[in-house]
Amino acid sequence: MLKVLRNNKASGYIDVAVIILSSMMILAMVVSVIPAYITKMQLDTFAEELCREAEICGNIGTQTSSREAILNEKMGIMPTVEWSKSGDIQLNEDFIVTVKLEYDIGFGGVGSFPVTLISKATGKSEVYH
Repeated sequence: MLKVLRNNKASGYIDVAVIILSSMMILAMVVSVIPAYITKMQLDTFAEELCREAEICGNIGTQTSSREAILNEKMGIMPTVEWSKSGDIQLNEDFIVTVKLEYDIGFGGVGSFPVTLISKATGKSEVYH
């Protein structure tokens, strides 16, 4: 890079301009994609906390719904939640919670690219009914 900058020919200036333009485009793309990774981490936490609530309660119902509402407000995201089971879950019975969220990765004013972020958490009930 320094060799290109020290070159006295005019073509060196064009090369530097192209390199700077390319690096700025890459930087802009990274800045637009990083929030998607942050949202994915929030979605993973959302799924894990819902799973833990169901493990402690031993059922999927009003308590998990109220915990979902609290997490929606606290994290500022409104994902779609799907459970593999409903109602009471017997001791050591497995269940899966799947959390989905549509996220739009926009690249400036050029366009939008919707991406579906999915997180899953598996748990076992800790309550005997």
